[in-house]
Parts: sequence; structure tokens; C-alpha cells
Amino acid sequence: MSLRIAVLQPDIAWAAPERNLARFESHVAACSADLLLLPEMFATGFCLDPARIAGPDDGAVLATLRRWAADYGCALAGSVAVSMPDATFRNRMYFVEPSGRVSYYDKHHLFTPGGEAAAFRAGDCRTVVSYGGMRFLLAVCYDLRFPVWLRCRDDYDAILCCASWPASRRDAWCTLLRARAIENQCYVAAANRIGRDPAAHYAGDSVLLDFRGRTLAEAGAEECLIRAGFDLLAVSAFRGEFPAWRDADDFEMRIP
Repeated sequence: MSLRIAVLQPDIAWAAPERNLARFESHVAACSADLLLLPEMFATGFCLDPARIAGPDDGAVLATLRRWAADYGCALAGSVAVSMPDATFRNRMYFVEPSGRVSYYDKHHLFTPGGEAAAFRAGDCRTVVSYGGMRFLLAVCYDLRFPVWLRCRDDYDAILCCASWPASRRDAWCTLLRARAIENQCYVAAANRIGRDPAAHYAGDSVLLDFRGRTLAEAGAEECLIRAGFDLLAVSAFRGEFPAWRDADDFEMRIP
């Protein structure tokens, strides 16, 4: 059983959701995949003024994702800034299926050094989505630096990580992605952006990795789509042949 996974690595127009969504649709239509992963805050760029760019949970961006999923027959995942009824904001990663089913994950590790924790409220639970016979753990950018949060407890087969990871820390990005694949014996799909915003430059380096940490497909620093197959039988067989996951330490996560 194999799923076709695609990752879109775009440039993102600053705080211009209509413009970005209109431009990205051609990539969605051409992705030829069962699942397409988009970067963090793909509709606006990584803006830390959420009052300026956030929409409601059931707003235009989610409506567009639902339409794309239905029209093009592929699931879509990626994060957007969302305004909540209690006047707070979340960096919310959606997973939208062609059936119309929507799952979401609110980013738990907010990037305190850049001010994200002051602008957004952190989520307090992990989200694993079952789709096409595979189990996907949702993660957003800075989460990648926290292996306990992402530790596989035999509860997922692949990590989907959407990000706005700056070029100044690209070595960490590439290393941590491979480490998460190896230590959790799982596939990893990672979507980063390219271009510039008022705060940073982005080098891309989006990638699809297998459960040994080997590269299945990778992007450079240009706008592009990359694709690869994630094979459930292959990852299950590898975990059976080399069951390092059984020796993992027991632990409990305490959420503040």
C-alpha cells in the first residue's frame, strides 16, 4: 500500500492571502498526488501580527482547501493563522480530505525567540490523522527541535512538518528532519518556503525522507513541487526487522 506524497515549496507574497491562494491553485491541480503538503502560514507568510492576517477557523482559507481537495481529489495539509472566539490566535495546521473531513493541530512549540509566543496561543495536544491507510503526525516548524513531543509510540507512520524555516538555520533544518526520521523509524514530509519576508530569507530545502533517513526527493532553493511514494508495507517491515522502537524509554509529557 503506497500513497503518493507531494510537497509544494513556494515563494509567498507577504500578507496577501487572495493572491497566494490564486497562484498556488495551478500547483495543486498539477500535483498528481494523494496528499499535498504546504508550508507554514502558506496563505500570508510567517506574520507575527495575527490581528492583521488571521481569519476565522471556518474562513476563506479553509473553504479554499476544501474546494481544492474536492476538485482535485487530494488531501491537503498546511498551517494558517486563525482567530479564535476568545480573541486569541492559533497557528493552526489543517489536514483536509477530499471527503470534506477536516482535522487540525495547533502548533505547540511557539517560536519564543522571534515573538510568536507573545502573539499566538499554543496548542496542548498532538494530532495523528489516519488517511489512505497511513497514520500522519502533524507538526509545525519549531516543533522539529523537540524530539520528545514528536516521539513515535507506535502511533504513526509519517511526520508531516510544515515550516517557515529561515536560511540562517538551514543546517539545523536538514539535520533535525533526518534525525526525526531515523529515531522514529518513520517517513518525513517537510515543506518549507523560499523568498524573503520583512524578517528573514528562506532557502527552501523541502524534502521527503524514508524511515531510514534516506532522501526520496528534495528541493533546492527554487519554487517547485517534489513527489515520492510512502509505502506502509515497507515501513512496517522495517520496524519488524529492526524493532528499535520497542526499546524506547517510557515517559510522560506534562503540558503546562
